[in-house]
Amino acid sequence: MEYTAKSNKIETLVSRCLVVAVYAGKKAKLGASAALLDRQADGAIKALVSKGDINGDPGTTLMMYDPPGVRAERILLVGLGKQSEVDATVLRKAAAAVARVAEAASLRSIDIALFDRRHGRLDTRRMVRHVVEAVDAALYRYEETKSGRAKPSHLKNAAVLVERAELAAARKGVREGEATASGVSLARELGNLPGNICTPSYLARKARAMQKDLPIKTRVLSEEDMKKLKMGSLLSVSRGSREPAKLIVMEYRGGDKGDAPVVLVGKGLTFDAGGISIKPAAAMDEMKFDMCGGASVFGALQAVAELELPINVVGVVPSSENLPDGAANKPGDIVTSMAGKTIEILNTDAEGRLILCDALTYVARFKPDVVVDMATLTGACVIALGNHASGLFSNDDKLAAELLEAGDEAGDRAWRLPMWDDYTRQLKSNFADLANIGGRNAGAVTAACFLQEFAKDYRWAHLDIAGTAWNSGGDKGATGRPVPLLMEFLINRAG
Repeated sequence: MEYTAKSNKIETLVSRCLVVAVYAGKKAKLGASAALLDRQADGAIKALVSKGDINGDPGTTLMMYDPPGVRAERILLVGLGKQSEVDATVLRKAAAAVARVAEAASLRSIDIALFDRRHGRLDTRRMVRHVVEAVDAALYRYEETKSGRAKPSHLKNAAVLVERAELAAARKGVREGEATASGVSLARELGNLPGNICTPSYLARKARAMQKDLPIKTRVLSEEDMKKLKMGSLLSVSRGSREPAKLIVMEYRGGDKGDAPVVLVGKGLTFDAGGISIKPAAAMDEMKFDMCGGASVFGALQAVAELELPINVVGVVPSSENLPDGAANKPGDIVTSMAGKTIEILNTDAEGRLILCDALTYVARFKPDVVVDMATLTGACVIALGNHASGLFSNDDKLAAELLEAGDEAGDRAWRLPMWDDYTRQLKSNFADLANIGGRNAGAVTAACFLQEFAKDYRWAHLDIAGTAWNSGGDKGATGRPVPLLMEFLINRAG
């Protein structure tokens, strides 16, 4: 798929399909580009809209064929909701709808003119980026483990049309959007692979392969390496599996040599059966998605490297399986973490925090500016926030504000939850320094409080993506979140 930015006059543009905006209100209202075309077409567009076939709600569409006075073969009207309420989420919904209509119509190219005004904080660069990412995501198809040849997308070219003065910003938005979309696709592909293919060793091979094409330096720690580092917590999880654990480290150095890096840590549990505290059979297949935090680290590193951002980023993915076996962790077992803290394992299905805590101790060696971890950590976060927002926890208000703002701007939202000492006390153990669960109440919060015990030497944030990393039902599959949030965060930090 090729994305470009152009400044052609839309009223004279030869196009297979020209996309323009309609806004919602008491009556649907044409956007500026649509209104310009309507004047060329002697009011034909406004007359069509007045019939009520499109109301301007976000993502609604109406195709017009052979419009009079216009050189485009088709005009696709797409709803953007109320003008005053257009944000990243609305724009992405509209762009995804455009991609689906274009694909259903077997169009090879489209020209998108949705950028005739600013919407709040959405400047041209950000709007273009959202459109590119959303179109690309809508066209994604998983084919890796299907027999037969993959059916290619009909849509091959999408051009964004802007005023000449906005062309440089639009081209920058295209470049950022393409890189982010590439990272999202990688994260989705890794997440969608089955657990018998995407093992810790597979992820390690993937990380090594990335350094062949990108300015990324990869190191993979084996179980023997981790034993020397005394990562007893991480290694305890892999004991029940025949697949050896891996600690994958990817370094991108685009900033100055002395600049402290941003460290991204992602939970890479390639399959989670719960261990001895085994999960119910229903929907257990979805536990292949338990490595989506790690997949998002892969995606973000790839996107950062493709963009050549002037920033240092380190990605760390602790990877294991969690299966029941004679050697597996048992409820009541006590393990010793790399930090020297002892942990009583009251539930073996709370394993993500056991592999993350050693990774969080390990990353202190990079002397990070900030550390952000991503994990499909708790069902409790899904109960709290549903599938719309990731849970955000942090020991630093400024970092939390940066991530919340990045999520809003990226249309990949997060919501901050507390980590008061009251919650940490729920992790008290009679037999170890702390327990790995804090009871049923506030499960997402106590899980974050557990991780915080291993992240006290630096500014740290935790994203619980259990509700946002994948979809269930008929649209089952990885979403690639929170790669868009991470990229907005890193682009902002890179200036």
